[in-house]
Amino acid sequence: MKEYEFTLNFKLPDDNTNPEIYLDQLYELGCDDAIIGIGKKGYLALKFIRESTSSYEAMSSAIESVKKVIPQAKLIEASPDFVNLLLCQ
Repeated sequence: MKEYEFTLNFKLPDDNTNPEIYLDQLYELGCDDAIIGIGKKGYLALKFIRESTSSYEAMSSAIESVKKVIPQAKLIEASPDFVNLLLCQ
């Protein structure tokens, strides 16, 4: 399997939410391969290095892991550009 490196930025359902409350759950439910940034209330950034069979699978499984913990989180940015990830398969 190949490693894919990407960052996902999410807006949390409540602007006043301290993202620190999600750290343990994110780790336990599949984000143990991510560095999690919690610098601003209401937002969460995760930098992944994920092994997978494809870039699409790596990114979609990471989003699914976050949504298991925070179902109302809104993906606001993915980088590098998702199209470029697909082209590099």
